[in-house]
Amino acid sequence: MIASTDINSSTVRLRRSVLSVPAGNVRALEKVPGLDCDAVIFDLEDSVAPEKKAEARDNLRRLFKEKPLQGREIIIRINPLETDFGRSDMELVLEASPDAVLIPKVERISEVQAVADMLSDAGAQDNLAIWAMIETPKGILNAAAIAGTDERLQCFVVGLNDLRKETGVPPQPGRTYLVPWLMQAVLAGRAHGLDIIDSVFNDFKDAEAFDSECAQGRAMGFSGKMLIHPVQIEPANRHFGPDPQAVKEAETVIAAFAKPEAEHLNVINLNGKMVERLHLAEAEKLVARARTIAERKKTS
Repeated sequence: MIASTDINSSTVRLRRSVLSVPAGNVRALEKVPGLDCDAVIFDLEDSVAPEKKAEARDNLRRLFKEKPLQGREIIIRINPLETDFGRSDMELVLEASPDAVLIPKVERISEVQAVADMLSDAGAQDNLAIWAMIETPKGILNAAAIAGTDERLQCFVVGLNDLRKETGVPPQPGRTYLVPWLMQAVLAGRAHGLDIIDSVFNDFKDAEAFDSECAQGRAMGFSGKMLIHPVQIEPANRHFGPDPQAVKEAETVIAAFAKPEAEHLNVINLNGKMVERLHLAEAEKLVARARTIAERKKTS
């Protein structure tokens, strides 16, 4: 069985690059251990045809038994619970014990609560988290309520393919008419302490456009990006990772507050700028993220 990583128990979570891998594609599954993504979603839903669902679950059973995947977060995306596929998928989740289970097309509190109850009733470990796909108009409208459903819920993943289909908004550079909905999901998630993963970019051969969308997602407050191809991992890690200059500035802030004369101050003057202790907390978090990335590189 794949050992659960220690990511869930850590205060520093890396979710810059979240690669979706079809559970029905054995060749793709075999490549996962050599990839530098922060998290992997093994997908049993959209990417797997109905007649291949059972085979895909068997593929994951073998993978979890034979190929330990250390150093990254492991998520299984299930089919909706109201389907026979979803119930069978949850049996696999309880057997394999990944880091998280991803629920597709979440629109109501009850959908998250049902999964949370199944996990608790089955005695699943408290650190087996829930992620929720927000990818429909109702999901966006109800995002704030959904985000506060259960303490197992750690992350939103925005899905734009279904949202575009249901709203009629075409795919356009800059995602102009989608930005208000994206920001609504970000705000809802952040209000409840969730990480937010930006939607996939479908044309993995268009590196320039992918770079632009990563930069936009980072500026909007997303934690990382859901990916459909390994070629997208490096740019996602780069865009959603700590900026080297920002890390240096953060270290300066930490050093300044560590001085004896700043011990009882909530605000200090640092090179002509007023810096508060809330900036110190942000600086410590940023430096911790950079340290986690550096340590992972040493062991990879």
